[in-house]
Amino acid sequence: MNYSSTDIKRCERRHFSRIFFRISLCFSAFLGLGLLVACGEKQEKQTVEKIKVKTTQVQVKPVSQLFTYTASVQADVINQITPAIPARIEQIYVEVGSPVSKGQLLVQMESSTYKQQHVQLENLKKDYERYEELYKVGGISQQQMDQLKTQIDVLSTAVKNVEDNTRLTSPINGIVTARNYDNGDVYGGSPILTVQQLNPLKAIIQVSESNFPQIKVGMTVDILLDVYGDEVFTGKITLIHPTIDPNMHTFGVEVTIHNRNMRVRPGMVAHVTLNLGTTDHILVPDVAVLKQVGANDKYVFVLEKDSVAVYHKVELGRRLGDYYEIISGLEDGSKVITAGQNRLTDKTIVEIVKE
Repeated sequence: MNYSSTDIKRCERRHFSRIFFRISLCFSAFLGLGLLVACGEKQEKQTVEKIKVKTTQVQVKPVSQLFTYTASVQADVINQITPAIPARIEQIYVEVGSPVSKGQLLVQMESSTYKQQHVQLENLKKDYERYEELYKVGGISQQQMDQLKTQIDVLSTAVKNVEDNTRLTSPINGIVTARNYDNGDVYGGSPILTVQQLNPLKAIIQVSESNFPQIKVGMTVDILLDVYGDEVFTGKITLIHPTIDPNMHTFGVEVTIHNRNMRVRPGMVAHVTLNLGTTDHILVPDVAVLKQVGANDKYVFVLEKDSVAVYHKVELGRRLGDYYEIISGLEDGSKVITAGQNRLTDKTIVEIVKE
């Protein structure tokens, strides 16, 4: 069979194409094998490189339950000295800072109305005495006597009311803390004077509802005042508010502060500490506690199965030196990770480094 030169060239091209295709297949297979080997080596390398961490075992310990609250000192009793009816002020007998006693005359209001009614009352009383003589001899009836007696009673009440609003006295032992008028001013609505009782004083603190069963009237408390540094004052719980704030989940507790030496004053900042005994709680080193990014959640990593770091959300109590009190989220005897935990995620395989 005779072949033309064109047929021979066509056969040669086909032959070279088959050879090139086979070479390509071999190269692809070799390349794929190389990639598989490289990936395997990388995966093996990642598996081998464990994160090194340190741990400590936590235990339940008795923890003093000391709770400190901040409040402003208040006067136990505050009285606003005001008349019931508008009138001109004749005389104010005290200044701001003046100590006053119960029943002491503080302000004399314009007294013309009082004087007029007082004179009328005295005249009625004299008439009643004369009517008594006439009644004895039958000159007037019992009904007339009763009518006059009623007039005297009504006017006596009116005179007493006017007197109370003319002669303004202090209802308590205390100190004048405000004066809003001068002699000759006309009373216009705001209190003429403010009198506060400074012994005893009080502070009202807002306590968590979880402590409601433990708070009792008569319990003593320690009080620190910013102005006196570390000097401790003593107070006593005298009133527990009967309702719980549904929004804040707290209730008011009134603490009485005895102030015989008058060193404590209303408006001072007080730090009131309640001692509610001891409770068994877990303590963990502060370095083990982490804060969730973007949230206020606190968490720790606990070592499980000797090599697995497991995420545990925890509820913290108070900070006690280098430790945190754990309210919930951990069990007694747990091993918490104290070093290397910043590189961990939940269920990371770790390697324990001995101290």
